[in-house]
Amino acid sequence: MSPFAPFRELTTTQRHTVLASFLGWTLDAFDYFLLTFVIVGVAKEFHSDTGHVITGLFLTLAARPLGALLFGRLADRFGRRPILMLDVILFSAFELATAFSTSLTMLLVLRFLFGIAMGGEWGIGASLAMESIPARSRGMVSGLLQSGYPVGFFLGALVNWLLVDHIGWRGLFVVGAAPALLVLYIRRTVPESEVWQRERASQQKKGLLESMRGHWKLAIYLMVLMMAFNMFSHGSQDLYHTFEEESLHLPTGSGTAFMLVAMLNLGALVGGLFFGALSERIGRRRAIILAALLAIPVIPLWMYGSSLAALALGAFLVQVMVQGAWGVVPTHLNELSPEGMRGTLPGFAYQTGNLLAAVTANAQHWIADWRGGDLAFAMSAWIAVVALLLAFLAWMGPEARGVRFGQSGAGTGE
Repeated sequence: MSPFAPFRELTTTQRHTVLASFLGWTLDAFDYFLLTFVIVGVAKEFHSDTGHVITGLFLTLAARPLGALLFGRLADRFGRRPILMLDVILFSAFELATAFSTSLTMLLVLRFLFGIAMGGEWGIGASLAMESIPARSRGMVSGLLQSGYPVGFFLGALVNWLLVDHIGWRGLFVVGAAPALLVLYIRRTVPESEVWQRERASQQKKGLLESMRGHWKLAIYLMVLMMAFNMFSHGSQDLYHTFEEESLHLPTGSGTAFMLVAMLNLGALVGGLFFGALSERIGRRRAIILAALLAIPVIPLWMYGSSLAALALGAFLVQVMVQGAWGVVPTHLNELSPEGMRGTLPGFAYQTGNLLAAVTANAQHWIADWRGGDLAFAMSAWIAVVALLLAFLAWMGPEARGVRFGQSGAGTGE
């Protein structure tokens, strides 16, 4: 049977729910990456150093765990659907407000607020989708949901390439408000999670500490696991454009540089879908371990390819593996989360891991400086070590593939 057969078995309503969750994460990532393309332009307008503008990226990442906790608790209490709509409206509004920043300080504050809203979207969207589909479809849908991030990255690069010379950086942030229209789609086509409705009808409302009783060890493990995951993805993505400029000597905005980024994102899309579906057959941990370890032999082609075609193939393959491992994350975290915490724990663990991994780019720069500016070595060594760490953490952790949501004991793992 085709690994994508479970998707064809979804009802129309279930497909709408999956599509809405996918688009939410795609558009969230699209809004985040817009700032990465206009750092120089923002710095020039506000007569500031680019390092100060880059602080906006850090503030966004730092705020994401707060949003995951805040909106996750709201979603566990009031439902996935209304809080997801509120979250989409908020991150779109903060994106639009960024276009009208009158100072760098105002822009940085707005990016922090945007980060809070961005931190809430992934966990709610993932729980809504996972709770709305059959257990056998989770692996494939998980890969699809996580592929929304590279798709958002690609859309941001495309919009910047086509429009920034015509509408400027402020215009890009106006375009970035478009995700608010997703709320209309959610309101018309996406119902509330039946799992959440049953939980609300059968359980008394519990506070955070009561809901997490007996699960703190699991929560800490998931945060460390997601730290490794984020070190894996950010270590392969964040400095890749710098690698293009400094090591490959490709000018910023060139068609060749854009093509390599496009290959990166195409590989991410393929990897997320393939390994997400594969995890339904071989298990979540085995799929993660396989993808992580297969990234290691691809490294020489990715960083040291002898031709443009070899570098493009390396960029494609390394992201097949990196985002292939990531494709398992939405279902793996939701299956491991205890009942009553599925709106909160997956997103909070994800975003806290992201915060813990925020030093990735700086660490790679330090390694490169130690090696006389050899960024290719720094990125290669980083990915190799992190791939081994991720495989080890996945191997030693629990798994709850196919667990029935809404049942007592769900999410406890094997």
